Amino acid sequence: MTIIRSALVTGGARGLGAATADRLRAEGMRVVTLDIEGADISADVTDEQRLRHVKDEVGPVDVLVNSAGVVGPGKPLTETTTEEWRHVLDVNVLGTVNTMRTFVPGMCDRGWGRVVNFASMAGKDGNPGLSAYSASKAAVIALTKSAGKELATTGVLVNVITPAVIATPMNDSTAPDVLEQITGLIPMRRIGRPQEVAELVAFLASDRVSFSTGAVYDISGGRATY
Repeated sequence: MTIIRSALVTGGARGLGAATADRLRAEGMRVVTLDIEGADISADVTDEQRLRHVKDEVGPVDVLVNSAGVVGPGKPLTETTTEEWRHVLDVNVLGTVNTMRTFVPGMCDRGWGRVVNFASMAGKDGNPGLSAYSASKAAVIALTKSAGKELATTGVLVNVITPAVIATPMNDSTAPDVLEQITGLIPMRRIGRPQEVAELVAFLASDRVSFSTGAVYDISGGRATY
C-alpha cells in the first residue's frame, strides 16, 4: 500500500517555500502552504495560538519545512536597533521553534517525521551588514543540531539546509552592495535557483534519508568552507 505523506511548508507563498511545495507535490505528497498571505493557510509563525489552530485544521503533518523568514536590516551592527533584532529573531528563530513545538509531537507519536529547516551560509560565515540575519540563522543551525540529537530514536529526523544566495523575492530587499558582496563569494559565479534547493528538500523529506539527523546541508555553489 502506498503511503501518502502530508507536508506543511511555512513561507510557502513564494520563493524557496513555493518551489519546495511544488517539488513535494511532485513527490506525491499532500502539501499545505502557510504564509502571512497568498498561501493555503494565512498565519504568522510567531503566533503560537494560531499555529495550534492550524494543527487542528490540517490534521497530521509528516513533513515540516520551515522556510518562513526575513532578511532584516542591511546595515552595520552599530546602526541596528533592538526592535529590528527582535523582529528578525522572532520570525527566523522563534517561528521555527513554534512550528516544531506544534507539529513534532504528533510525528513522534506516529513514529515517523521529517523536519527540514532553512538557515543560510550567513549563519556559518557571518555576512557583514547582515548581523541580525546571520545570528538568527546560526541559531537555527544550533537548534537543528540539538533537536536532531533529542529526537534521534523517535523516527523523526531534523536537518537544516544552508543556501548561499538564491534567486528569491526575499533577496529583492537586500542592499545591492551587500548582495554583490555575498554573490562574489560563490565559486560557481552565479546565484542558485529555488528549484535546486527544493530538490535537496525533497530528499531530506523522504525515506531516502534514514541515517542523517541534526546535519547541515550546504547548497552554496562551492562557497562553503566547512
